[in-house]
Amino acid sequence: MSETVPLHLAGNNAPVSEEVTLQPSKVVGEIPAELNGQFFRNGPNPRTGWSPHSFAGDGMIHTIALEGGRARWYRNRYVRTPLYEHPGQSRFALAFDQETGRIDYRVSTANTHLITHAGRLFALEEGGFPYEVTPDLATIGAHTFDGALRTPMTAHPKICPITGELLFFGYGLRPPYLTHYRASATGEVVQRRVVDVPRATMMHDFAITRNHVIFMDLPVVFDHVQAAAGGPPWRWDDAHRARFGVLARTAGDDAPVRWFDVAPCYVWHTMNAFEDSGGETITVTGTRVPTLWRGGADDLEGGLPVVHRWTLDLRSGTVAEEPLDDAPSEYPRVADAVLGLPHRYGYTTSFSLDAEPERSEIYAYDLTGGERAVHRLPPGHTCGEAVFVPRAGTGENEGFLMTFAHDRGAGTGYLAILDAADLTAPPLAEVHVPVRIPAGFHGNWIPA
Repeated sequence: MSETVPLHLAGNNAPVSEEVTLQPSKVVGEIPAELNGQFFRNGPNPRTGWSPHSFAGDGMIHTIALEGGRARWYRNRYVRTPLYEHPGQSRFALAFDQETGRIDYRVSTANTHLITHAGRLFALEEGGFPYEVTPDLATIGAHTFDGALRTPMTAHPKICPITGELLFFGYGLRPPYLTHYRASATGEVVQRRVVDVPRATMMHDFAITRNHVIFMDLPVVFDHVQAAAGGPPWRWDDAHRARFGVLARTAGDDAPVRWFDVAPCYVWHTMNAFEDSGGETITVTGTRVPTLWRGGADDLEGGLPVVHRWTLDLRSGTVAEEPLDDAPSEYPRVADAVLGLPHRYGYTTSFSLDAEPERSEIYAYDLTGGERAVHRLPPGHTCGEAVFVPRAGTGENEGFLMTFAHDRGAGTGYLAILDAADLTAPPLAEVHVPVRIPAGFHGNWIPA
């Protein structure tokens, strides 16, 4: 990595300058004919070419459309937010009204994730409102659920595979620090409930089960003094308890949240959570780091993320913890059909703090058998989050893993399609495009 270029702008983290629509340059292998839809991936791509942190880059969505065994087109577009319209301007200056003290949550990077719910496609970032976009990536605008959303919205909402409900939360820098929302399968907010926490913490993700939501109140806290001085707004605080909060999904405003102390850590992403058959324990899996930003925003020495398991005993109020691997990995996913339910398989991608790792590896965890299958990309090829796409009417791991990859030697990108049940096999197909697809964050496959 160059000494003058920060990690988040180096190698394939560097932004691209053009929005394009073009035909794939070649297909290696055979695209499964049953894949009809689009693969989307969101990520930061600062319009000016520079940003102080990866969180600050303008959102750019990349998509490839597949139909009947062929690749139709590739497209990338910025999400048109106020930050896009005012490149290089301060987010705080754009969002904060000095007279009223209010924050305009339409001011968002919209750069982290992309989901579909109730017929709408949303680009998400945890500091602002979701932005609705079209399948061809035109920006419709900020979405507030008809005014029911009064806080930012997490970039990691969960769709219940049983009810179709959208469960999410918003965290704020001033009270209320945490608000839980539940939206119906048709997109109306049917529950909004403040969760009492002592201060603002960076709560990036959460988990759901069939009957509960699990919040993670961890020691990365908001520091208004540092922020007011122009420094990083988040820091590690050893004095802040690390704990998981369990709340019944349909609980009323007076229902208590049960808090479970865990070993100090930070959890960027959960893989899944579920209750045992008797409802006596909740198992949570995710990617854990021991500390984050203890020495400031540039301190990444707190450890690399590894897959970890927490078992919450609802009878005794205790937690059992164990690492499930020592190989650093991130971006955990499961099949959408088992979200919040007992499951056997989960998927992650190898993780490194190098701007140009030797290669990426994709891991498939058999959480019942305790085994890990590995797909190793060729040397010089790296990828991001691998999204599980099911085959119709088959078992939990019967389907595909899809991810955007980067060929460093060619300087171009491609969509890799893998057999999730046979991860050691070569890709079923690679859809190559004649442009670079920068590393990003999260995405989804949306069927046509």
